Amino acid sequence: MRVPDIDAAAVETLVSAAVAAPSIHNSQPWRFRLDPDTPAVEVRAALRRSLPLADPVRRALHLSVGAAVFNLRVAAAHLGWEPDVHLLPEGDDPELLATVRLSAARGTGSGCADLYDAIARRHTSRLPFTGRPVAEPVVAAMASAVRAEGAQVHLPGIVETKALLGLTAEAERRNHADRWRIAESRAWVVPSGAGPYGVPVTALGSWDTAQRMPIRDFTGAAGTPRLPALRFERHAQLALLWTPDDRPVDWLRAGQALERMLLVATARGVRTSALHQALEWPDLRERLMRRRSRYPQFLVRFGYGPEGGRTPRARVGPV
Repeated sequence: MRVPDIDAAAVETLVSAAVAAPSIHNSQPWRFRLDPDTPAVEVRAALRRSLPLADPVRRALHLSVGAAVFNLRVAAAHLGWEPDVHLLPEGDDPELLATVRLSAARGTGSGCADLYDAIARRHTSRLPFTGRPVAEPVVAAMASAVRAEGAQVHLPGIVETKALLGLTAEAERRNHADRWRIAESRAWVVPSGAGPYGVPVTALGSWDTAQRMPIRDFTGAAGTPRLPALRFERHAQLALLWTPDDRPVDWLRAGQALERMLLVATARGVRTSALHQALEWPDLRERLMRRRSRYPQFLVRFGYGPEGGRTPRARVGPV
């Protein structure tokens, strides 16, 4: 099998796509190493950018890295290569989470090259959506994207949606009452243009005047600059990603499934927003899905609406 030539432009394309993935608090907890002889890209965890309180077992870190792995796969397919992913290739190395080996395309196609253009356009919107329901074929495509990566998705009805939003709101109340968690999240709020990591104040989002939508408050403090309060959509559309097991390898798969779904949504003009707060409290996470052998991994709000503020990304060199 022919080994592709990896030049500087190809490395730029691969890593630029990978670092565009979503990550908790825009911590971007990843590093990359290219083995030019194989060739393969090692995807490693940047453990110093983990969140000990919000993510003590590093489940969200694995989700974030999994999303970066999927973007790397998309970029490789875009360049005409076949990406072969090995998750947790060395069990005794806690930082090496995946390797992506590159080879000449075998003609079968990875089914994800057409998502490349959506990588640059995808980002979290913390603004109100219009409330217009997303068309069923689009929702079906998003669900199929999740299943293609070995995860599952639950699309709740109106009553259950209210319950899930209630659990998210409860998590927000707990976060506000915990000064250590507030301090941790505030450490990731940065001035606009301050650097590639963290959430700039211009991307914090708005309050919901009706207090129905529990958008994350990173600061927990009055007087922090943020957008004016707005009225959010009355009926939210949610997608709850879950896996049948809850191991690090499942978290990495869920991260790939999440990013594939987000890119499919972006390619079809749908905005997405993360509602991750309840997943950071073990008892609330358990209540998100009251069924055995179903482990919730991510709660996504989706709909039509404005883009919202963007978060910065690290340059290729530092990562």
